[in-house]
Amino acid sequence: MSQLDSEFWNERYHSNKTGWDIGHISTPIKEYVDQLTNKRLNILIPGCGNAHEAAYLFEQGFTKVHLLDWAEAPLEDFAKRFPDFPKQQLIQEDFFKHQGNYDLIFEQTFFCAIDPSMRAAYAKQMHKLLRAGGRLVGLLFDAPMYEDRPPYGGTKEEYKTYFSNLFTFTVFDDCHNSIPPRAGNELFINLKKI
Repeated sequence: MSQLDSEFWNERYHSNKTGWDIGHISTPIKEYVDQLTNKRLNILIPGCGNAHEAAYLFEQGFTKVHLLDWAEAPLEDFAKRFPDFPKQQLIQEDFFKHQGNYDLIFEQTFFCAIDPSMRAAYAKQMHKLLRAGGRLVGLLFDAPMYEDRPPYGGTKEEYKTYFSNLFTFTVFDDCHNSIPPRAGNELFINLKKI
């Protein structure tokens, strides 16, 4: 599984092969963030990449946003773009080894980047990282994609098998406000830890 390798991802950032990066926070996540009133939520963004979600949260006054990525390149770039962002909240680590206790975790093109054989482990790790009643919120691709490299596709029915014993499904449905290139191919999820 060479995809789960910091060198693989660093090379993608250094060579600017970041086709998944839309250059700004996605509309569905922005609209969710705009409804939040508690700026002290302990938030994690795993596989954060260029972290447009974190930038928006930080600009809106959220103080406990943690970025996690195996690749150091995007974390270093984020630190340069946002010098006032707390350095201890920029974490270069394997998601599956990370420990923490979060109120909210955002999913944005991380699930599709990990090998499908790791999806059940992803769901269990998300459950472990969330406090009681914590939420996993974001987007999953609901479309066939690549089978031998990221982004890996999948289906709503498949995804439910990973999450159904660990979370209650507040929302797990077709995304109505995707960016145009992804319209009809995304699910919006809002899952509450059981």
